[in-house]
Amino acid sequence: MATKLPAVKLISIEERAILNEQAGKWSFLTNHARVLIVIARDPASRLRDIAAACHITECTAQSIVKDLEQASYMRRERNGRRTRYILCPDGTLRHPAEAHVPVRGLLELFTPHASER
Repeated sequence: MATKLPAVKLISIEERAILNEQAGKWSFLTNHARVLIVIARDPASRLRDIAAACHITECTAQSIVKDLEQASYMRRERNGRRTRYILCPDGTLRHPAEAHVPVRGLLELFTPHASER
């Protein structure tokens, strides 16, 4: 059962300024991790929704999806004009320090039922 993402919210100029200020700071999660988490929450997400949820451009989201697919973390299935993403959570994280940790562990932290997918 897919978890619905919240509706995309238009933000004010003040909120955008805060986001821009925070953009230069570091974060615990990469955009690749964020995209994977968004897809885990809703495998039928559109690229524009993935981009909005991750606060990245649609072009960046498309590039990340391509990276994740090439690295075998997921695959795409077309159904008419829509794309459905199928996760492959048994792969491991890429950094040598976490290479023993399955992606499933990351997804379970951020998605309530990732283990059921």
